[in-house]
Amino acid sequence: MKADLREVRDAPDRTTAEGAITVFAEKYGAKYPKAVDCLTRDHDALLAFFDFPAEHWDHLRTSNPIESVFATVRHRTVRTKGALSQTTARLMVFKLVMAAAKTWRRLKGETVLPLVIAGVTFINGVAPTATADQRAA
Repeated sequence: MKADLREVRDAPDRTTAEGAITVFAEKYGAKYPKAVDCLTRDHDALLAFFDFPAEHWDHLRTSNPIESVFATVRHRTVRTKGALSQTTARLMVFKLVMAAAKTWRRLKGETVLPLVIAGVTFINGVAPTATADQRAA
C-alpha cells in the first residue's frame, strides 16, 4: 500500500499521478474505503505541487522542515526545569529557531521564485511559455 501511495507522490506529472490514484482506488477501495475516499476527495490539494516549479517539488512533498524545527524546540523545552513565563518561553523558542535556521538547506530553484511570487501557475513543474499572440499584445 505504501508503495502504491509513493507512486502517486513520486509521479513525474499530474496525469501519471491521477492514474496512480485511480489504480490505488481500484486496488484498495474494498478494504480501505475511508482512505480511498479521502485520497480521491482531496486529490486536487494533494497534487497542487504540480502547479509549482519542478525544482521545488522536493521541498513541497515533505513536512520535514516543520517537524525538525518543532523537534528542536520540543527537545529543549522538555529539558528545561521549572515553569517558564510567557515572555521567557517566547524568547527561548525564538532563539532555538534562529539557531536551527543556521543548518537549513537552501531552496532549490531560487531563480524561479519571482515567477512563483508573481502568481505564475506552472504546468507539471514547467513555466508556460508565451505564445506569439501573447507576445504581440
